[in-house]
Amino acid sequence: MEIYLPIADLPVNVFLLLGMGLAVGFISGMFGIGGGFLMTPLLIFIGISPAVSVATVSTHIAASSFSGAVAYWRRRAIDIALALMLLAGGIVGTVAGVLLFTALRQLGHLDIVISLSYLLLLGSVGAMMVAEGLRAILRARQGKPVELRRPGSHTWIHGLPLKIRFKQSKIYVSAIPVCAIGFIMGFIGAIMGIGGGFLLVPMLIYFLRVPTNVVIGTSMVLTLITMASATILHAATNHLVDAVLALILMVGGVTGAQFGARAGQKMRSERLRLLLGILVLAVGLRFAFDLIVTPNELYTIRTVGEGP
Repeated sequence: MEIYLPIADLPVNVFLLLGMGLAVGFISGMFGIGGGFLMTPLLIFIGISPAVSVATVSTHIAASSFSGAVAYWRRRAIDIALALMLLAGGIVGTVAGVLLFTALRQLGHLDIVISLSYLLLLGSVGAMMVAEGLRAILRARQGKPVELRRPGSHTWIHGLPLKIRFKQSKIYVSAIPVCAIGFIMGFIGAIMGIGGGFLLVPMLIYFLRVPTNVVIGTSMVLTLITMASATILHAATNHLVDAVLALILMVGGVTGAQFGARAGQKMRSERLRLLLGILVLAVGLRFAFDLIVTPNELYTIRTVGEGP
């Protein structure tokens, strides 16, 4: 059963899209992260242009983050002051990312930039996660304790000026790295169509020492606002948000996340990290393969600046 996607301008099997939504939702629920870093590549792999994939998945991530942010808000597990400081940089980063996205699209270089960005990001992050997961499994088998940094230890980041005290997170750090992290996440989200949770959460924990009990909820607030802003900007400037595609993916994603959350509770944390690292690395290698292999059609005719 095929359905026509008006913005993507091609027919796609609706059950394939639902299956992708279910699979990515399941993975998101299992690992506790957003699925944008998987959904966008999958859409590209089935023939949807990178520009439409990035813009549409931003809508999917914003909707998914909304329900999570509300749940953490009710549990009072969000540091509002920290979230606002991250958003100050995140909104600027999102606007900068959309402007660069538009400029690259007009020049005709957007597709290759997105592919290279995914290759570099997922390849490096996936390799580090696989290595860390293997080390954790070996330590567990040898009976060694998990290596953790001391809670009171500081890095050079804590010596920067313009310090602000975030009472709920119980940290006293400079506003510079907080805004910088927000900018990076907003910029990456606008260019690549990913919420960045699998990058943001470790950065907040290891760089700023944000407690884990508030880091996920605070991360979801940043993801929600930046992805909603990216969606609006993409729709207004590039007209690339496919509402039909986004709706189908949302239905599958919400359903799959429920089953994934239950499955994730039954697996050990080090195995989950290893599986996630392998998955991220595999997607990065697929982009590398697509960049190296010779395409079926060596030439294409396209009007620059028009169409997805």
